[in-house]
Amino acid sequence: MKQPTIKPHQNAFDAVALQTPVPASCLASKALSVDTIQRLDALVVEPDLQQFLKACCSCSPYLSVLMERHPDIIALCQSGFSTALDATLEQLSSSAFDDLTDVAKSLRLAKQRGALLIALADLGGWWSALQVGEAMTRLADACVTLAVRTCLYQAHLSGRLALPDPAMPELDCGLTIIAMGKHGARELNYSSDIDLIAFIDPHAPAISDPDEAVSTFTRIIKALVKLMQERTADGYVFRTDLRLRPDPGAMPLAVPVETAMIYYEARGQNWERAAMIKAAAIAGDAKLGAEVLDRLQPFVWRRYLDYAAIADVQSIMRQIRSHRDLTGHLAPGHNVKLGRGGIREIEFFVQTQQLIAGGRNAKLRGLRTVEMLRQLRDDQWVIKQAAHELEESYQVLRDIEHRLQIVNDEQTHILPVDDAARTNIAALCGFQNLPDFDDFVESHLLRVEQHCSSLFSETSTLAGETGTLSFTGDEADPATIETLSGLGFQNAGRATDTIRNWHFGRIPATADARERAALTELAPLLLETLGNTDQPDQMLSDFDGFLSNLGSGSQFFSLLRAQPRLLELLVTILSTAPRMAQIATRRPHVFDGMLEPGFFETTPGPAQWREMLSRILQDLKGYEDGLDRMRVFAAEQRFLLAARALSGHLDLQSMGAAFSDLADTLLLTMTAWVKQEFVQQHGEVPGSSFGWLAMGNLGSRALTAASDLDLIALYRFDSDRDHSDGPRPLHASQYFGRFTQRIVAAMSAATGQGVLYEIDMRLRPDGSSGPVATSLQAFERYHENNAWTWEKLALSRARPLLEDDDEFLGAISQAVQTALGSNKTSAELKADVLSMRLEMDAGRAPKSAWDVKRAAGGLIDVEFIEQAQALLAVRSEKLDISEAGKADLETAGTVYRDIVQLLRLCVGDEWNVNEQPIAVQVRLLKLFDLPDLGSARTHLKRTTKSVRKIFKAALA
Repeated sequence: MKQPTIKPHQNAFDAVALQTPVPASCLASKALSVDTIQRLDALVVEPDLQQFLKACCSCSPYLSVLMERHPDIIALCQSGFSTALDATLEQLSSSAFDDLTDVAKSLRLAKQRGALLIALADLGGWWSALQVGEAMTRLADACVTLAVRTCLYQAHLSGRLALPDPAMPELDCGLTIIAMGKHGARELNYSSDIDLIAFIDPHAPAISDPDEAVSTFTRIIKALVKLMQERTADGYVFRTDLRLRPDPGAMPLAVPVETAMIYYEARGQNWERAAMIKAAAIAGDAKLGAEVLDRLQPFVWRRYLDYAAIADVQSIMRQIRSHRDLTGHLAPGHNVKLGRGGIREIEFFVQTQQLIAGGRNAKLRGLRTVEMLRQLRDDQWVIKQAAHELEESYQVLRDIEHRLQIVNDEQTHILPVDDAARTNIAALCGFQNLPDFDDFVESHLLRVEQHCSSLFSETSTLAGETGTLSFTGDEADPATIETLSGLGFQNAGRATDTIRNWHFGRIPATADARERAALTELAPLLLETLGNTDQPDQMLSDFDGFLSNLGSGSQFFSLLRAQPRLLELLVTILSTAPRMAQIATRRPHVFDGMLEPGFFETTPGPAQWREMLSRILQDLKGYEDGLDRMRVFAAEQRFLLAARALSGHLDLQSMGAAFSDLADTLLLTMTAWVKQEFVQQHGEVPGSSFGWLAMGNLGSRALTAASDLDLIALYRFDSDRDHSDGPRPLHASQYFGRFTQRIVAAMSAATGQGVLYEIDMRLRPDGSSGPVATSLQAFERYHENNAWTWEKLALSRARPLLEDDDEFLGAISQAVQTALGSNKTSAELKADVLSMRLEMDAGRAPKSAWDVKRAAGGLIDVEFIEQAQALLAVRSEKLDISEAGKADLETAGTVYRDIVQLLRLCVGDEWNVNEQPIAVQVRLLKLFDLPDLGSARTHLKRTTKSVRKIFKAALA
């Protein structure tokens, strides 16, 4: 909108420039009477301001009447519009509420005065659309507050209530008023209805008989509505709508809180969730209002992404978009709120993104549209240009909406078809001619339409670009058979039968009509995606197996339709990773994290995971709830790491390190979390330290998707302070033993959400017969006097793992380094290593030709060489291996580890590659860059033979 040149630090009306947003052309809209002209000339002396006020009156009969009734507002605004509004609201808030007639008059006069000064600030360009919305909301809040106080007080006088403090009626009154929509978001337009919900607590101190609470408060709410919207000689205050309460056809006007919560939990609709995003407590019992909003949080903000809800919102938006076609000239007759490209599209765009991400990101739970649009931009849910343009268009359209309503105080959003009437609106918007205004409006509507179209796409039709896809009726549709054949299905008849089986509700995922409707919308995209694979028929069969094991389909189908890239990844998972497909079947919410901005471009690390866990572990319902939440988080993050690897955005070597970093984070988080509870019972051992020694693949940061955790628990304490200081003190050795057992149980116990990690502690001193936690001193003694060579080999991969205790971390590192030493000669060490490996050959035969870990000359050979090198390095010696041999070992180790990672990721412990899906075999062959499994096996055989030869020569 065009704005005047504003001079700061001057009185409000002094800022009017020679050309104001309401130009002289407004005077042509309606001839002013001589009396009106004289009256306005008497109010102000500045010619520019006289012209401005005359233009406002000419364009708006409503403002003309208000200026005649309240000429003092002009003088009051000289001190500034904010100051004038504050004075008006202060006068209202201090009004007595004992006389209903006086209150009714005060409310209406305050509304008139507030509306006038807000309109002048708006039309003069001093306030933006956002400031106007805030001002109108403050006015509404003040009016509702006084009206509620009055109605409560009247009920107290009649004996229906017994207010604890009649001078402050709202205190413990048992009634709270929740503002919804634009009111709750503080975005009221000039002639808005106000949407309210009245919640009550039948057991509040003001209520003598809880059984009569609903009846009593229903009468109070009826009186409130009458006080607000009844038209008298002084007009009305605000039109008041109570239809957003739960089940308005059946529920009373005043809804008990518990009744409401039962409704929302059992029957709450997704549109109600979207509406509740903007809920705010504005009047009545403030404590009760805060409680209601807090209890509604789980209903509004789901921990998991709810794509069935998003589909519902999109359905509403499609209805909005059908309001008017975007062909032809947009401005005449266009609804700037509900029409395509209108205000509601921007609001729904923002609300939908809030529903998607707000459950995980509390920053996206705000009330105001523009603030949340900016937050979406900052969090990269919306690109900067789109956010900037949507914000600009939103404020422009809100400005136009205000001016449409300022003319006659009518709740209208439709631009006049009549050119003369639309010229009047154009003049109020600062335009000298109508064509420029129409072009301006059209440009913003089209821009909003363009930005929102990607989110609010049209419903798929049966006969679209894909072709006819109909799966109803008793027999296959010929046109559908033709479409499927064109998509690449060899047995289109069987494919049709499979999909018809879904549509007939013969599997749990399509048991109800809503799920089948969601599947119908997904079908074209699904079949196109399957058709683009090498084996569409096999992929459909795999998808059918996946779907048959899925408990509920509505959310999942809506998610895949909303995110086609996820469908492609799901097809990849089904074809190459049966193990991951089983996880996704049991936990479809593991896909949620893939929708985070930048998922495919970045991989989170320990810092991000710690931050996520800190949020997840808030507001726990108990110890078991914490265990479950960590298991859900771990399963999701492991799945997401695997998905990045399958999609090619994370190489297999990096995946081992990422899995290890995740395990580190979860172990340390669990240690700190368990400690909080443990110390409440047993206190702490003063001056003591505790930490972990990560062993095996965790120690070498090479975990796979199916690895357990090899750990040693270490501690130390001051012998002079050997007991804990809690209510139930324990000796240090007993203390750390129990503490370790508690952590291991928390990590490995099977809950309803599965196991976090299996924990293996057999590498501790004395193995299974030794204490579960070892003092650092005992650890050092054991490795100095009793450790076997195989234990020292294992220790070569050890990595200390603890937080906030650098001194103990250094002590552990030094102890490990010292323990790697040995009294044996180099020849004896090498003989031990060779002997151990050959014994393993006899006792642990490989499961197949692809078991590169156990195979003679496989990964264990490579790792034994690496570990032997570490033991010899302590005495400044090394194995005798040529440079060519070292290169061969490095290459073999990389290939072996990639094979292990890939097979663990895709099929778990299955090593018979010949029995795995073709896609698994193809992915495996890419590691060798070879055409078939026979060639790959030959290559592996040569590699293992070469490694075994190097192994024996180096350790001879």
